[in-house]
Amino acid sequence: MVGSAIVRELKKQGYHNIITRTHRELDLTRQALVEEFFREERPEYVFHPAGKVGGIAANAEAPADFMYENMMMEMNVIHAAGVYGVKKLEFLGSSCIYPRCAPQPMTESCLLTSELEKTNEAYALAKISGLKYCEYWNRQYKTNFISVMPTNLYGPNDNYHPTRSHVIPGLIRRFHEAKVTGAQHVICWGDGSPLREFLYVDDLAELCVFLMNTYSGNETVNGGTGKEITIKELTELIAATVGFEGKIDWDTSRPNGTPRKLLDVSKAEKLGWVYKTELKDGLKRTYKDFLDHFIIDKAEGQ
Repeated sequence: MVGSAIVRELKKQGYHNIITRTHRELDLTRQALVEEFFREERPEYVFHPAGKVGGIAANAEAPADFMYENMMMEMNVIHAAGVYGVKKLEFLGSSCIYPRCAPQPMTESCLLTSELEKTNEAYALAKISGLKYCEYWNRQYKTNFISVMPTNLYGPNDNYHPTRSHVIPGLIRRFHEAKVTGAQHVICWGDGSPLREFLYVDDLAELCVFLMNTYSGNETVNGGTGKEITIKELTELIAATVGFEGKIDWDTSRPNGTPRKLLDVSKAEKLGWVYKTELKDGLKRTYKDFLDHFIIDKAEGQ
C-alpha cells in the first residue's frame, strides 16, 4: 500500500528513474539477495516502507514472526544502503513505537520514555531498532538516513485479509460481506472507546517525498492529521460508507489495544507539510478501490 503510493507520488512529481521490487521479486529478509540488488542497481535515494504488518489479532498470533521479519528487512536494507553509498535513505516506521501511555498528542521526543503497548510490542521493537540503526549509521559514518513515523494508514492497495488486516480494511471487508449476504449484525472487537488517528496513504506519500527533498536529521518526523476519532465512531462511519444498515455488536471480551494514540504533527507542519484528505473522503475512495480491485483469494478458504 505505502510503496505503491510513494511510486504514484514520485511519478506525479515528474520522477522517472524509479527502481522497485515486489516481495516476490526480492526477499528483503535475505541479506545476500539485498546486497546483490544494491550492488547491481546502485540506487541513489531509497525509500524503505516494506514491512510485515497487521492488526491486533495478527500481532498476537505471530509476535516472533513480526519481530524477525521486520528486523531482518530493515537491517539488511539500511546496512546495504550504507555499504553501497546511497546518498539518502528514508525509513518508515509506525506510531506504535511510542509508549502505551505517552502524553497526548505524542511528540517525537517521547520515544523510549516508558512501556510499549503489549499487543504490538514485537512490531514496535523492530521499528524502533530500524529508527535507531539509521541514527547510528549517521553518527558513525556521517550518512544521511532519516525516519518517518506515520499514524494509522489506509487507502488503495490495502490488505483486506479477514484476520490479518488493520482496522479500516478489516471493517470495510466485514461490512461489505454483511451487506452482500444480508446479515443483520456485525460483531466488532472491544468496546469502541479507543481513540485513533488515520492518514490517507497518498498524503503520507506526499510527506515522504517532501522529507526526502527537504529534511535531514536523526530525530524522526511524525506523519498524521492531528485529529482523532473513537473506534465506535469510525465503525459507524465505515458502515455508512459501505451501506450496511444492520446492527453493530461489541465483543468486550476482546482487547481494545492502546487507549489513545494521537501524534503531534507540529514538526511536519513547521517544515511545510499538512495533510489534505479528510477521513470521510478517504474512506469513500478506499471503498471504491476495494470494489474495483479486491478479489477474495480462494486459496485462503474464504
